[in-house]
Amino acid sequence: MIQVVGDLAYMTAAPLRVEIDRTMDTGLITLILDFGGLKFIDSTGLSVIVHAWREGQQRGVRVRLRSVPRFLGAILDMTGVTGLLAREPTVVEPAGATPDDRSVTA
Repeated sequence: MIQVVGDLAYMTAAPLRVEIDRTMDTGLITLILDFGGLKFIDSTGLSVIVHAWREGQQRGVRVRLRSVPRFLGAILDMTGVTGLLAREPTVVEPAGATPDDRSVTA
């Protein structure tokens, strides 16, 4: 899990993108992005969420959002990103596989 706190904007989005890529390199099955501490997001921040989804699709990793503030939910709905996140990666998981629950704070 990666916890996103504060502002996710042009000046702060790059470290989150790097952390998403690094975390996906660990071989996890599900990446959870926790937005419980998010205060603001701009288009660059939104592009990081889309990046996470694309990387997940390519690597067979589910991307899930947790504790989505109302303002972020509205942005995701208006831009169509909610629909992207509802799609599952096309990978067959081994029987009994469970989501990775490691915590990473970005």
